[in-house]
Amino acid sequence: MSPNLEEILSRNIINMLLLIFWGAVLILSVLAFASYPGQGYIYILFTIISNLLLYFGFRNNAIFFDTFIGIFLWLGFWFKLSVRVVFADGVFHEAVGFFGGTGTAFDHALLVASCGLSGFLLASYVREKLSFNYSSKTEGVTQKGLFGFYKNYRKIIWIGFAALFLVVAFTNAYLGIYQRGSITRTILPFGLNGVYKWLLLFGLASVSALILRFEFAIKKQTYLPAMILVFLESLISNVSMLSRGMILNSGALIYGVLAALKPHAIKSSIRFFLVSGVIFAALFLGSVFGVNYLRSGSYVDDQHANQLQTAKKLQTAQNMTNPLFIDRWVGMEGVMAVSSYPYLGWDLWKNALEESYNENETSFYDNNLIESPYIDTDKSAHHFISLPGIIAFFFYPGSFIFLFVSMFSLGAAAALFEAFVFRLGGRNLILCALIAQVIAFRFASFGYVPKQSYLLFGTILLNVIIIFIGDKFLSRFYKNTDTDQTL
Repeated sequence: MSPNLEEILSRNIINMLLLIFWGAVLILSVLAFASYPGQGYIYILFTIISNLLLYFGFRNNAIFFDTFIGIFLWLGFWFKLSVRVVFADGVFHEAVGFFGGTGTAFDHALLVASCGLSGFLLASYVREKLSFNYSSKTEGVTQKGLFGFYKNYRKIIWIGFAALFLVVAFTNAYLGIYQRGSITRTILPFGLNGVYKWLLLFGLASVSALILRFEFAIKKQTYLPAMILVFLESLISNVSMLSRGMILNSGALIYGVLAALKPHAIKSSIRFFLVSGVIFAALFLGSVFGVNYLRSGSYVDDQHANQLQTAKKLQTAQNMTNPLFIDRWVGMEGVMAVSSYPYLGWDLWKNALEESYNENETSFYDNNLIESPYIDTDKSAHHFISLPGIIAFFFYPGSFIFLFVSMFSLGAAAALFEAFVFRLGGRNLILCALIAQVIAFRFASFGYVPKQSYLLFGTILLNVIIIFIGDKFLSRFYKNTDTDQTL
């Protein structure tokens, strides 16, 4: 197939998928508008702002943070609300506190959500006009040291990377160093628990981003074995954490590859992305069901002090999987709970900011704003919390102005972070996509121990600085990246 014909087919396929997607959005919007219990114009306003934020994330001058914050907030707000209004009579799976379900309550919640979403929308627009934008062409690898080292020791690096993520994952699973919803079972010396957490969350994925960038630079085209290696790291790391979030890092890396094709002059094919998509989908669905199966055994057994039969575990895993794709995205329920809370104010905001991390307690949000299902769980074995999300959290004072200014400021700060990663991370678009996703997901899932956010952002800075220093050190020995590759 000629490149021109393949490019035309790719463009036609993308246009067809976009037409199907926006057609589905329009149909769901009409159905939700007809079923919405409040004022229709408020739902229309909410729909326009939510979908505009999503659209802004894929425009020509979008940065990766725009893309991921648009996706996460669209799923957590517009998509979740519209589906629940149409198919569940406005009843939500997660707790909504004092929310009464009246039309007035829905209208107020949607106005709060629209205000917060508008702050991110304006930040994206201002950033595009005044600040950081990606160049349409960033050919060549700027990390001469790391790239030269990788070319000479490619096979050894692959084997070492696979060994590293296998050892980290299996020791984490065995020792219980960092697992979602579980109490830490092992405290390692010298702060190594923090190192494990960094590697599992995005440290190992950062190595994946470097491998993908270097492989594509060597071969001048996409390379399926490198994608499979990346998928395996994400699968194994997430299963060891009892996390169903394989789609986050892997999805960010895939999108980074897509975005890097033209700027980095990487050749690809429809077949590559079809095969990669099938492999990723199979591994992701397997990871979700597998983690739910493991959780159904450990969590439910501990609570009921009996051993579930395999068939019952499988059924429990299926029940946990079914609502996952709609209800686990943080957003609308938090705004519904907070917007209807009768004691909003700066004192509430101050108390929420002072929350401290404690594995043996639920969150401030669980204890004060909702009737949490986690209050009576065994806190000696499990650490379950509910999350309000960033828009709900910044509405604790009850001020629309404060909410809007805060979301605008955070959107601008995220853009500066992404620019920093681009400059010091070797102009690697795949790495930028990964880190932008980490920041966007933190924002979308905000609300628990907010004052410790510096740990995540400090670790991101350290992550990028390590890459920068490593490249500068190795550049002493690999100034010429055209060194013959040792296989």
